[in-house]
Amino acid sequence: MGEMIPLKGIILIIMKNILVIGAGRSTGSLIRYLLSHAQSSDWSVTVADRDEQLILEKIEGQPRAKALVLDVMDEIARVRAISEADWVISMLPAHMHHSVALDCIGLKKHLVTASYVSKEIQALDERAKEAGVILLNEIGVDPGIDHLSAMKVIDEIRERGGVMNSFESFTGGLPAPGSDDNPWKYKFTWNPRNVVLAGSGGAVKFIRDGKYKYIPYPQVFRRIQLIDIPGYGRFEGYANRDSLKYREVYGLQGIPTIYRGTLRGTGYCSAWNALIALGMTDDTYQLESLESMTYRQFTNMFLPYHATDSVELKLMHFLRIDATSEVLEKIKWLGLLEDEPIGLENATPAQVLQKKLEERWSLGEDDKDMIVMYHRFGFTENGVDKVWESHMVTLGTDAQETAMGKTVGLPVGIATRLIAEGVIKTPGVCIPIEKEIYAPMLKELEGQGIRFEEKVSES
Repeated sequence: MGEMIPLKGIILIIMKNILVIGAGRSTGSLIRYLLSHAQSSDWSVTVADRDEQLILEKIEGQPRAKALVLDVMDEIARVRAISEADWVISMLPAHMHHSVALDCIGLKKHLVTASYVSKEIQALDERAKEAGVILLNEIGVDPGIDHLSAMKVIDEIRERGGVMNSFESFTGGLPAPGSDDNPWKYKFTWNPRNVVLAGSGGAVKFIRDGKYKYIPYPQVFRRIQLIDIPGYGRFEGYANRDSLKYREVYGLQGIPTIYRGTLRGTGYCSAWNALIALGMTDDTYQLESLESMTYRQFTNMFLPYHATDSVELKLMHFLRIDATSEVLEKIKWLGLLEDEPIGLENATPAQVLQKKLEERWSLGEDDKDMIVMYHRFGFTENGVDKVWESHMVTLGTDAQETAMGKTVGLPVGIATRLIAEGVIKTPGVCIPIEKEIYAPMLKELEGQGIRFEEKVSES
């Protein structure tokens, strides 16, 4: 219930308010979840964004929802909005959380985000604790649901007296069966730029059987694992970012094997590696004379000069493939060999590629996406080596009601409700790896149709 304030014999009930800053693509499920609990919990939901139309589309005229046009860079307006809230959710880009977090600490408002904890956010830990403020981060899908589901199993293994030997985890946002109707078996379900630049942020790091492994960017999509998901077939997994930091996060110091990766459909990685080899994913320089260039000329730019050979022939020679290669089929299907004007100026190769991919990899109105998550825990129990496998598949409804939006938005909403109800109460900068958080979160997610199937076997 809202706060009751006596006023000269009259009791006023002040309704609590949740402020959601940002009304982007992952907020639909979040806002619907919050509004579904608004009546019983006696709270209102204020959605703030620079784009009023975007807000109105998300709140759908609900009586307990309010629209607030807000430029988050306007410090006075931002502080006013946060001061009028009881709990704050930031769905802004990660680099914009810091200012919001500072305001929340100063105003003693709990904050929830789905983003990775940055160094700047982590540095606020002591201040948040002193203020009694919860700054809960990494509570989307990955990071988020991966933390919840992994820590649940790791803690259970420890409670059984088991000793962890290996931890491998993979997540993929993919088109659902029936919507994977192109040679790449892929369509955008999240930020296209992140997909184009995947793996380019420095050497990928992990440890295998006690040996440290570092994969440079040109090799990331060549060194893959095959993962079978019951009922959904085989996927390719490539290493993702820095797996080593999860040893400390999950309390797995000294574990011989830890590996985190991203899932794609079979055949994707070899074809994407060809685009990397050509130089099309480079985002470090801008192309000359781009305004008059076609995609065929764009592709030809990266190939050796030859006075008479066709672009196709040079491409086959450069990539060492033949005319029947599936890699060549995928490149042709994208339209990278067509005499179609690019229509950009002052763009990098990665930006040109992204423009074409957004044309070819967008979800159709009737398309569905899916989130696939897979964990493999190797452990020893009573002298016997065992494997605990856990997987989750969540399907979207259509191009608007996506699995990606659901698995990002719902955990944020559930975590906020649990903070509001006092279930989650430990202050400071945190991620969802404690039982106080993951146990009620997983229970609620299962009720929302996001559930894991598990199997334990001897290895």
